[in-house]
Amino acid sequence: PAQSQGRVQTWVNSRWKLLAFPGHFSAAINTKLIHDITVEDFADIYAETIAYGLFAARLHDGTPDTFTRGEALDLLPKSNPFLRELFIYIAGPNLDERLRRVIDELCNVFCATDMGQVLRHFGKVTARQDPFLHFYEVFLAEYNPAKRKARGVWYTPEPVVNFIVRAVDEVLKTEFGLADGLADTSRITIDWDTGQNDKSGKPATIKKQVHRVQVLDPATGTGTFLAEVVKLVAERVKGIAPGQWSSYVEQDLIPRIHGFELLMASYAMCHMKLDMILTGLGYKPSAQPPRLGVYLTNSLEEGERVEQTLFGLSRAIAEEAKAASDIKRQTPIMCVIGNPPYSGISQNNGKWIIGKIEDYKYVDGVHFGERKHWLQDDYVKFIRLAEHMIEQNGEGVLGFITNHGYLNNPTFRGMRWHLMQTFDRIYVVDLHGSAKKHEGSPDGAADKNVFDIMQGVAIIIAVKKRTDCKKGKALADVRHGDLWGSREAKNEALWAGTAPVLSAISLPHKAPQYPFVPRDFDAEAIYLKGFSVADAMPVNATGIVTARDGLVVGFRRPEVAERIASFTDPSRPDSEVRAQFFGSRSDGKYLPGDTRGWKLSIARKALQSTDWQSDIQNIAYRPFDTRSILYRPDMVDWGRTEFMKNFLARPNVGLAICRQGVGEGWANVFIADLIGDDSYVSNRSKERGYFCPLYIYPNPNDPIYTDTGHLDERIRLNFDPKIYAQIRKAAGLSGAPAAVDGGAVETQAFRRATGNARPDEVKVLDYVYGVLHCPAYRETYAEFLKIDFPRIPFPSSPEVFAAVSGRGEALRRLHLMEDSAIGDVPYSFQGDGQSVIDKPRFESGCVWINASQYFANVPVQAWDFPIGGYQPAQKWLKDRKGRALVWDDIRHYQKIIKILAETDRIMREIELPLGRKPINGNFRICSAARVRTFDSEP
Repeated sequence: PAQSQGRVQTWVNSRWKLLAFPGHFSAAINTKLIHDITVEDFADIYAETIAYGLFAARLHDGTPDTFTRGEALDLLPKSNPFLRELFIYIAGPNLDERLRRVIDELCNVFCATDMGQVLRHFGKVTARQDPFLHFYEVFLAEYNPAKRKARGVWYTPEPVVNFIVRAVDEVLKTEFGLADGLADTSRITIDWDTGQNDKSGKPATIKKQVHRVQVLDPATGTGTFLAEVVKLVAERVKGIAPGQWSSYVEQDLIPRIHGFELLMASYAMCHMKLDMILTGLGYKPSAQPPRLGVYLTNSLEEGERVEQTLFGLSRAIAEEAKAASDIKRQTPIMCVIGNPPYSGISQNNGKWIIGKIEDYKYVDGVHFGERKHWLQDDYVKFIRLAEHMIEQNGEGVLGFITNHGYLNNPTFRGMRWHLMQTFDRIYVVDLHGSAKKHEGSPDGAADKNVFDIMQGVAIIIAVKKRTDCKKGKALADVRHGDLWGSREAKNEALWAGTAPVLSAISLPHKAPQYPFVPRDFDAEAIYLKGFSVADAMPVNATGIVTARDGLVVGFRRPEVAERIASFTDPSRPDSEVRAQFFGSRSDGKYLPGDTRGWKLSIARKALQSTDWQSDIQNIAYRPFDTRSILYRPDMVDWGRTEFMKNFLARPNVGLAICRQGVGEGWANVFIADLIGDDSYVSNRSKERGYFCPLYIYPNPNDPIYTDTGHLDERIRLNFDPKIYAQIRKAAGLSGAPAAVDGGAVETQAFRRATGNARPDEVKVLDYVYGVLHCPAYRETYAEFLKIDFPRIPFPSSPEVFAAVSGRGEALRRLHLMEDSAIGDVPYSFQGDGQSVIDKPRFESGCVWINASQYFANVPVQAWDFPIGGYQPAQKWLKDRKGRALVWDDIRHYQKIIKILAETDRIMREIELPLGRKPINGNFRICSAARVRTFDSEP
């Protein structure tokens, strides 16, 4: 079926212009359902509609020996009029001959399929395994695996679904006094827009009674959450009045459960699943059954008034759009549940939802001031959508499982504040399992995800009650709990647990971060008295991202020059060059290597007419690993050109630091004196490297100059004046801050000066560097170092400042690989061979690069020592696998070993009075999964 569906897609692509005339299928979908639809997306929808429509029809076929397009039309369930209208055309005489052959071939495939085997486990609604998920995921993997990744589509484990649905049901009973919970049939009266206009041209409204408990899954997928609602309600209703089940379904269930889905395959499968589950539970449709409330629509687009002026298939699409829009605009949704997509690079950038996300950029009414953030992730947008719907209704329950990044990431502080403003009680169950953060259980055991994905996840149950209070609402009561351990243990805890039990810790409201995780706030209070590195050194930026390291970055300058010469060789066609540097890699939208902003052919022509050799520069690529880069805007996607001028061929030094940290043991700081790569300190998710230069050079494009109309030729100091003055005062640095000695900077005298002869700004930089390498500091403030730029304590005395700054100086000199600081390197290179790196390993004090050659007397501390996301002694060798070491390489690696050993020694000597003991957590066991209880000792 997947191959035939692909052929349908090809046919649609070739017929796009014909299909797109006004009133036809594609135009109706574009104007009524999905407004940003592309040719490829429409072809997908058309092909999937046919394939899944045939599958749905075949499921209801009582004549296994025959199956045709005409039969399919007769067999499609009435619960999906959209599919039925399409098949009137598919089964008719005017179908294009090429498409007719493909569809008839699909019919033959379904006819030859043993549907008894396919359906063997379908309908067993009490099982913990969902065969629909397995069928759909296998199909999508064959037909279009990229779509699943692009849309962030991941299907939810049943223990999670069961927990969320039960939690929402329990909230309805306990918080809203609805004894039947999700089975409640009470009604309310609302003003309903009929879609028509009155005599004055205004929207005509009527009084309409609707159910109070309206349920929506805005990213319903194959309907797992809605199916769980149906099962829970069926058990309750049939336990009271089993003979009323069918009438209850049509009058009190189908009219109030709704699902939105953007992918046609999921949409069709959801209809099939709900239809079969209802049948399996004993539902017998009446002569005119209501349609299922699952609609093909983009949830994140605003609902609009839809006038029904079309006919046939286009009318069915318009009705689909109107029903979805009515839910968005005027249905009083009380319960929003589901597993929204996770996609950091969101494809949903409509004006309406982007406007709603603006609300998440304010904390206590003040804009958070960030330009680069992750608030555009799809899961954030779906939480905002759900919150908006419940706000409109005035009461309700949100039950989602999502990426857990919003719980403590500083960028999401406005989101947390807004959620607390909207809701009255919030339960959070953090399921952890992040492979990106290298999370492990607090007791040292492995921690696994409940999904087969990299992101850690969390469940949120948020409750809003209706209130007539006109005064400002108190912030929500936030309850938190952690589940650590194996997937099996977490699943068992979810099957057995409830939201109040699994999230029993009440969290205080602590501005400005308002974290949804427990913290040691006594330690935080002390920590927050310090200054942020980003505030102290306000001119900072992330590192360079080339997006094509394999072309523009090399170990040495001649390597890059040779590569670029080959790239620009005019005798070679683009196809040959493309194959050499980018192979056959393609995202389907562009040729291999090309992106929206970079085209190989254009780049080659530009380089051929310029002196590109002068653009090859040194770059701080990884710790102790300086490489060469062709550094020019047309070859590097994010070159940070204006900012990096402070390092480019100019004497400078600065911190390289990550704003956030993941995993255990913070080590995300290093030093730089060159332009730097984005992954200089770490290449782990969320650990992007920021560079903070000590000196700022004159720049005609700097606003400080353009505002005044003239260029100040002086070199500026990159320290906030107020913070710098406070540090100087606490450090006992006498006198007013001196102007930067431009001559000392230009001649690098500032680097040669040692001890007390160092300029004050260098002493302060070294103090900061020393603090960031203090083991007690890293351990005591481990939780806070994960969430934002480090905060540095002001010196408690001149003596402490001098001692810590002195250690920071020693580390700075070592890390910049100054020979005078390194001294002798007693790690001889032994053995005979070609010095080619094969599989580096450490054994009994020796670092073996191949089977016969090794570095001797290497301390294990140096081999394992971490800097940021790397272990430099290991990474430097692994990055050069297959290359032969020359004399300079051998000497360089020996220096790395010495530097790491010395760094370990010096760090142990740094003493910093912090006023707190390191944080220690206590933990308890719950349902075989580890549930963290935060109780830190002072």
